Amino acid sequence: MDSSAGCRCREAPRNGFRIALIGTVAVCAAACQRQAADTAAEKPRPQQAGQPVNPYATAGHIAGARVALLAGNQQAAQQHVDAMARDFSRSIRLRDVSRPVDHEAARAVVRPMPGVRSAIWLDADNLAVMVDGQQYRDRDMIDRICVALEPLGDTLGVVVNLQDAKARNGDEATTLSRNCQLPEGQRALLQKKRQVDVVEPEVREQFKTMQRR
Repeated sequence: MDSSAGCRCREAPRNGFRIALIGTVAVCAAACQRQAADTAAEKPRPQQAGQPVNPYATAGHIAGARVALLAGNQQAAQQHVDAMARDFSRSIRLRDVSRPVDHEAARAVVRPMPGVRSAIWLDADNLAVMVDGQQYRDRDMIDRICVALEPLGDTLGVVVNLQDAKARNGDEATTLSRNCQLPEGQRALLQKKRQVDVVEPEVREQFKTMQRR
């Protein structure tokens, strides 16, 4: 009996076990991702960047890439590698320059939204939206705008600036600004903060303090 054939016979079950084990890890990781997605789907929320890389998602991609390589599917393996690269880029707040949001398409999407009077781009990143009253000048409105823009490209490169067209005082006239995918005050990597208001909030607060004395 050929001893090499016997080795191959013993090796085959081990390889099959490895593939099954890796596949199980991938399935479990995917299930965790689906559960998180189902929870988030209860209320439409903008995509979020700047979060640590999900270790379960990474494990799933590594396992998936290995299964694909063992099966000889180079394209599927590359897709998993690309997904890990995207996750890392989002964790460091690096926008996808290959998917910029088209300015005119964005204006066409935002202008018909309830409560919006007008929408203009101040520069490559900052979208100024005039709203019809204080009830529309809030974080929920920014969320709705950002979700509407997501099909157009990577909204990590978009900062929404809400301004009330009916403002009656300095406080109501203050611009509410936020990057679509980041907490208030944060910007994407290499994205500069733009001062939209004529009077900075700090100067306005100092003036109020002087008035109260």
